[in-house]
Amino acid sequence: MTSTSAGIVFLVLLIAALAAVHVPLGDYMYRVYTSEKDSRIERLVYRAIGADPRSEQSWGGYARSLLAFSAVSIVVLFVFQLVQGKLPLHLNDPATPMTPALAWNTAVSFVTNTNWQAYSGESTQGHLVQMAGLSVQNFVSAAVGMAVAVALVRGFARRNSLELGNFWVDLVRGSLRILLPISVLAAIVLIAGGVIQNFHLHDQVVNTLAGAQQTITGGPVASQEAIKEVGTNGGGFYNANSAHPFENPTTWTNWVEIFLLLVISFSLPRTFGRMVGNVKQGYAIVAVMGVLAVISASLMLQFQVQHHGTVPTAVGAAMEGVEQRFGVADSAIFADATTLTSTGAVDSFHDSYTSLGGMMTLFNMQLGEVAPGGTGSGLYGMLILAVITVFIAGLMVGRTPEYLGKKITPREIKLAASYFLVTPILVLTGTAVAMAMPGQRAGMLNDGAHGLSEVLYAFTSAANNNGSAFAGISVNTVWYNTALGLAMVLGRFLPIVVVLGLAGSLARQGHTPESIGTLPTHRPQFVGLVAGVTLILVALTFLPVLALGPLAEGIH
Repeated sequence: MTSTSAGIVFLVLLIAALAAVHVPLGDYMYRVYTSEKDSRIERLVYRAIGADPRSEQSWGGYARSLLAFSAVSIVVLFVFQLVQGKLPLHLNDPATPMTPALAWNTAVSFVTNTNWQAYSGESTQGHLVQMAGLSVQNFVSAAVGMAVAVALVRGFARRNSLELGNFWVDLVRGSLRILLPISVLAAIVLIAGGVIQNFHLHDQVVNTLAGAQQTITGGPVASQEAIKEVGTNGGGFYNANSAHPFENPTTWTNWVEIFLLLVISFSLPRTFGRMVGNVKQGYAIVAVMGVLAVISASLMLQFQVQHHGTVPTAVGAAMEGVEQRFGVADSAIFADATTLTSTGAVDSFHDSYTSLGGMMTLFNMQLGEVAPGGTGSGLYGMLILAVITVFIAGLMVGRTPEYLGKKITPREIKLAASYFLVTPILVLTGTAVAMAMPGQRAGMLNDGAHGLSEVLYAFTSAANNNGSAFAGISVNTVWYNTALGLAMVLGRFLPIVVVLGLAGSLARQGHTPESIGTLPTHRPQFVGLVAGVTLILVALTFLPVLALGPLAEGIH
């Protein structure tokens, strides 16, 4: 079987598995977020944090709770890292000192679901910080994204209401009822596949076949690997991330990890359809996600396996930076999935991809990570795209645009437009400033077009809360730690506030009955419109800088 054929089989099995769980998992999440019953553990948590699960919040109250929780999380994780040397299960001699700038960057990274790492995990963070600090944020940052998505869906579903639910209830339920059970099962499967799970405090010294000695770091890897993928987090226990055999030993664990990072995001549209009372609307949204994902994966496979005029033509595929146990095709699918979502985990190194393959990883993030996007963030990003699409369609026919019985007035479209302006401003401004400063350009491993791509990738990854990188760039400096940290904070929380503001505006409206001029939003025509609008928005925004970077490199 050729590499291309194997990749196609790998992809088809992945699509079949995601389709099989779409309905049951989506329905389960619908029941989680609409149930009026709380478990005993949940009641204990509410009592401990002083939350009343029966009270609901306006969009402003919801946003304030979310921002306060995230701010406290950043401070706690920041301090936790700085004092880890005085705590149990710490590294005796960290290879990378945990400076305040690096601690800030890492704290922000994990709280914003970015998981950007400017350090080597196994030689910098102790086991306690990995488990009680980073892994905890893997759960709650993903739950925050799901809570925002559910709040927006309630905005569409409710009429003449000022309330969007309770942030604390959504946070706790998402963590305990969805993310935790899936992660436990996933960790068991990964352990069965060879992922390690232990508490070795010191490196294990082993004798190699050549007679030399090698030190191997152990740790609680499987438990972190599971939520790293399920929550679209992406931060690796090891510096090599999912290319490390202790995180991802075999081809089938590689398939499992890709499935895990896609499964919730591809199932949430079913939850959306159930909550708005029309499952066809959910099918339309997941269809847009699927169309964009298949196009992206197909192009990625083409560029990595059959990219003509480059080294892959001679050797059969682009093997540089790729683990042989996975192969080029499976690695390309992983790279595509991790950048189409906000995961950022890697099983090969994007900096070594062909120029157009590397461009696809950039383009996927610049797409807004909506196919299917991050855990929660993919759904609310796609729903905002749907709002923009019906607005454009309304202009074409001269009618007030409507979506799910809600009028899209100037207020709603201003909020939707603001959502999609935030990230490009952060990416392009950050890249321009870095390229204008000789000291920051010195951090690039390469010069010319590829060097620009390294810097562009860093700010694209940070502002979109992805966390992967073109590995050539050196970013563990005070400037990059600060600048990328700001990009992560603003790229996460400004869009969230806008989404919640839009949800509040929609919830206050009544219901507008369908008429002969209403655009059907559950048909293939609408699916094509949303996909087209998504691609056009990205092309208009990022094509000039892509032409200076990966496109210029590809035609050089």
